[in-house]
Amino acid sequence: MIIDDEAVLWSAAGDDRADRPLLVLLHGYNSNEGDLFGLAPYLPLQPVIASLRAPLDAGYGYAWFEVFDERGRIDDDSPAKQAESQAAAEAVLAWVDRAAPGTPVGLVGFSQGGALCLELLRLAPERFEFAAILAGFAMPGERDGDARLAMVRPPVFWGRGTLDEVIPAASVARTQDWLPGHATVDARIYEGLGHSVSEAELADLTGFLRDRYAA
Repeated sequence: MIIDDEAVLWSAAGDDRADRPLLVLLHGYNSNEGDLFGLAPYLPLQPVIASLRAPLDAGYGYAWFEVFDERGRIDDDSPAKQAESQAAAEAVLAWVDRAAPGTPVGLVGFSQGGALCLELLRLAPERFEFAAILAGFAMPGERDGDARLAMVRPPVFWGRGTLDEVIPAASVARTQDWLPGHATVDARIYEGLGHSVSEAELADLTGFLRDRYAA
């Protein structure tokens, strides 16, 4: 897998990126790089924002890895899907090291993009400063970087809605069990929210990011 440099949406160009941290946005399944980039005007000004396009064609949009089983149900528990998610994380890490070597990097991901944020933390715990997971989840299985991640314990924002019928309950339960042992978690639950981002969650996300850049 390779990230398409030409498809990346940037909040700044050329010299305006120099000496600034990088905030990478990772969209959800069957979406595109323009989706989360719409949040850019609401986010802190300190970082340069880069919104990536996932490498797999999903029909109407793009995907980081396939999520559905043969019956069209979300299935994140197969070894093949875990291997795909790790390959996608390796592609994003390669892009980050190519586009912003040595730059502090934070992550924001929605749904499948949130799952990929956690895969990136597990792949390279020391490379990423923090992650914000919106309606996302942790993939099952163990990773080589899990023990290091548990030592680093980066800040992770995890927001989800009580009416999200897209992410399986088993995936949510797994994330609840796994995340506190591997990160410093700011978990938020939004009453009545489905598989989306509300104004309240956006405000909490912005506060989380401002705290990271203030630090």
